[in-house]
Amino acid sequence: MVDVLSLARVADSAAPPRPRRLRRPPSPGAEPTPAPVIAVPIGEPEPAAQSRLKMCFDRTCAALGLLFLLPFLVVVAVAIRVQSNGPAIYRQQRVGLGGRPFTIWKFRTMNVDADTHLHGLLRHHGRAGTPLFKVPHDPRITALGQSLRRYSIDELPQLVNVLRGEMSLIGPRPQRPDEVALYRPEHAPRLQVRPGLTGLWQVRGRSELAWEDAVQLDLEYVQQWSLRLDAHILARTARVVLHAHGAV
Repeated sequence: MVDVLSLARVADSAAPPRPRRLRRPPSPGAEPTPAPVIAVPIGEPEPAAQSRLKMCFDRTCAALGLLFLLPFLVVVAVAIRVQSNGPAIYRQQRVGLGGRPFTIWKFRTMNVDADTHLHGLLRHHGRAGTPLFKVPHDPRITALGQSLRRYSIDELPQLVNVLRGEMSLIGPRPQRPDEVALYRPEHAPRLQVRPGLTGLWQVRGRSELAWEDAVQLDLEYVQQWSLRLDAHILARTARVVLHAHGAV
């Protein structure tokens, strides 16, 4: 009687080797996913339908806004170049959803060497250990920059970030990695949603708020987020910006 197992082994040895499955190489030019700057605790998942609707609304408004405002944005960019040396657009790394970094776009409102003087100014004003790098009467801001900041015109290029899905129209203030590095554990949940062009901090004080007040508003937004709240914040933002309340 023939040993069935022996026949099976012979058949396996005679069969051609199976080709190895190769991993698909990354597409040319694809950027690797950046590692999170900080560990973000997992919160309650957003309602899927509302989350998709929010993303669709954000991107539609960003696309229409950029199209409608394009001539105005060009005028502002030319004015910045004429008023001071340096680029019109300022790019900086910020921390977004899940603690992952992204590059934010803003109109430049400061001198080109402003970043080199930041930490000296923070130490001078006693704010070096606070996760909100703002100083009163900042001498780095240009004359035109004061006007752009007063009416939040400097934030308009962030519509590009919204269109790319890195930001939302409404959300917590996007912060620098070195600001996030100063977070206490209870501050990390503010990174569970996309940062926004405006938010509760914008309609309840803007740059006049102390860090602890601002972060509490951000955490309140994360806990209470809804489309109705977003609509309320968006409506109040227009009123606050037009009256230039709390601008630096």
